[in-house]
Amino acid sequence: MSHVGVPRGTARKRKRLPALLTAGVLTLPALAGCSSDGDETAAVAAVPQDVARAARAQIADGGKVTWAIDALPATLNAFQADADSATTRITGALLPTLFPLDDKGRPQLNPDYLESAKVTETEPRQVVVYRLNQQAVWSDGREIGAPDFVAQWRALSGKDSAFWTARNAGYERIEKIERGSDDLEVKVTFAKPYADWRSLFSPLYPKQVTGSPDAFNDGARATIKETAGPFRLREIDKKTGSVTLTRNPRWWGSPAKLDSLIFKAVKPEDRTDALAEGTVDVADVDSGTAHRIAQAAREGAAGASGAHGPGAALTPAQALRSWAVAHGTDEEAAEEEQKVRDDKAEAAEAYATEQSGLRAFTVRKALEPAYTQLALNGETGPLADDRVRRAVARALDRQELADTVLKPLGLPAQPLGSHLAVAGQPAYKDGSEALGKQDTEKAQALLADAGWTREGALSRNDGTKAGSEGEKQKKEKEKGEEEKKGSAGKESEGDDGKADRAAGEPSAADGLYIVGDDKPGDATRVLAPAPVAAAQSDALLRQAGRLGATGISEDTRDVRAQDRQPGGAAGAYAPAGTAAPAKGADAARGPLGKNGKPLSLRFVLPSGPGSAGLRSVGEKIAAMLDTIGIRTVITKVSDDSYFRDHVASGDYDMALYSWPASAYPATDDRPIYAKPVPATDGSLLVEQNYTRVGTDHIDQLFDQAVSELDEKASQNLMRQADARIWAAAGSIPLFQRPQLVATARTLVNVGAFGFGVPHYQDIGYKAPQAAGAPAARKK
Repeated sequence: MSHVGVPRGTARKRKRLPALLTAGVLTLPALAGCSSDGDETAAVAAVPQDVARAARAQIADGGKVTWAIDALPATLNAFQADADSATTRITGALLPTLFPLDDKGRPQLNPDYLESAKVTETEPRQVVVYRLNQQAVWSDGREIGAPDFVAQWRALSGKDSAFWTARNAGYERIEKIERGSDDLEVKVTFAKPYADWRSLFSPLYPKQVTGSPDAFNDGARATIKETAGPFRLREIDKKTGSVTLTRNPRWWGSPAKLDSLIFKAVKPEDRTDALAEGTVDVADVDSGTAHRIAQAAREGAAGASGAHGPGAALTPAQALRSWAVAHGTDEEAAEEEQKVRDDKAEAAEAYATEQSGLRAFTVRKALEPAYTQLALNGETGPLADDRVRRAVARALDRQELADTVLKPLGLPAQPLGSHLAVAGQPAYKDGSEALGKQDTEKAQALLADAGWTREGALSRNDGTKAGSEGEKQKKEKEKGEEEKKGSAGKESEGDDGKADRAAGEPSAADGLYIVGDDKPGDATRVLAPAPVAAAQSDALLRQAGRLGATGISEDTRDVRAQDRQPGGAAGAYAPAGTAAPAKGADAARGPLGKNGKPLSLRFVLPSGPGSAGLRSVGEKIAAMLDTIGIRTVITKVSDDSYFRDHVASGDYDMALYSWPASAYPATDDRPIYAKPVPATDGSLLVEQNYTRVGTDHIDQLFDQAVSELDEKASQNLMRQADARIWAAAGSIPLFQRPQLVATARTLVNVGAFGFGVPHYQDIGYKAPQAAGAPAARKK
């Protein structure tokens, strides 16, 4: 399954690249997660890393590995706004990371760079003393020392606007940096306490990069001359889309086993071919490619092929008929059938060749340190009312959604219970009880309390929907009326007799359809999507699992007679122009409304081929909301514009996207949940809170946590903040994302790392185990 993640750079640069607010502080009775006793948290096991472990003695020296990345990085400066995951991956092999994360997301001191690092004073100021590894040097031979720390602090402190930084969290709290008792000691004094001090100076750049605005802004985008990792940068080839790293001869730690490490730009949709052709050795893959690799392994073990792929579904009768036509007396039909047979044979041969290549790989799987959420835009429309947001949240069966994504992959399917930590992290605690479990009756009660009732939808209206979609329709209708005034009395010569399209109603080409569009009255239009409407209708009915007045489940095995009429089932798909059935006695199945306007939410989803899994989750959510009377208008937009033009700009009611998890939530997650503030032009400054939902109390808890040097106390403050984020119901965590990584079978110490990070110097090929054994794969 592909996932839409928030565009972002490295987590450590503090900008994590994807409003009507509740007034005052939320009053929450018996909030879960607000206890001061941190020991109440039950331990939740993390899904382990899936890496082929091997000791260095078992790894051959030499060879190269080609690692697929989405695209060449726009910059090698991890602290700039357009840094991305490729920037993080490459700089991780080139530059110092003082506190890399372990598999549970805990920062661990890196002995390659530090002998020690600790808080030595808290009063009157917090002081951290770093003791550097005396062997640590840059690739030009200069020792890593205080000048590098000072230059990076000045560049990222925010005091000099000439440095183009993404964000300065943590660095702005530093008062001074100075040399300690000797050249190996760096003393950092903070003006304000900073709990997340371990997040600073990672990656650490040489002073040549951070010492001047020109070098920082432009010089480090395309190259880094001085490095201090197991590898050094050899070249960036834009023609081949590759970044080549080679062994660093000045590296003082365990030398890299590989001669070279190449990061190559390969689009996700092209990775199956790249793996089969052997042009990459490591690649993040989707579930489709993972299935192909697993199937190839099974076929190889069984010594059989042809059970899958082109032509595999051909029955003996179909094969016999095809042969008969191809060898029949009708020459034209025979020629056409033979061409079809040749095309199928060619496709089957290509598929078999690909499968043969894929047998050289295995799929490593874990849970990625990131989660998918349902975002509810609280700025305008029905979702500005927190009761409607909470109703939406309580209508969701999050377990079913997690099962849909994770179970087919053989991964634990557990709904995520926190916005600020994932399972296995020390700070994790399920805070969802602050909002409440899935409960259809309580969801309906919340909507009724907000004024949305079934009776409220019964008044006849002009077809305008409530919410942001309704506002758009209203504007379009007014515009249409103005145009009609200017063309009154005129008729089109080619009029086919059909009524003009209602103002604001989308065409079939708009990529839009409505779930639950069963408004009362005659000749109500049911919007039709692309083909396969019948199959989608059946799927939606099964997903909804609705109960009629008789208490009988309305799935495809037992559809009422009314639903078999040409009009179809209420809320199902039908050809454009089909009238919805008139409202019958079963009024309980109708939509909710207020003043004759149905409750409708605009659900924006990406349309690209790699986002099919995300759309499947979205359709399940739409069906769940239909059961409580909320209609969803699903609008599919291009992947390129999805986040930029819709999520970030607030042009949506509901959306699905992902945030990375962090070891430093007090710093990293504050911009995501900060209360938006009005700008001078009347707009909202939302930072990265794209739901536009926040409270002063949540902000206060983040501020307290980031200044609390007692780790347990800081974690408890974060749990309190998480409970209040749940109660505000702007963001509903659904599940931790799966991480699927294809690796060559002969490679070791690489795979699905989860929260952990690669030890690049230990990646390599298995060494031969005995004389006469097959040689390790080298390139």
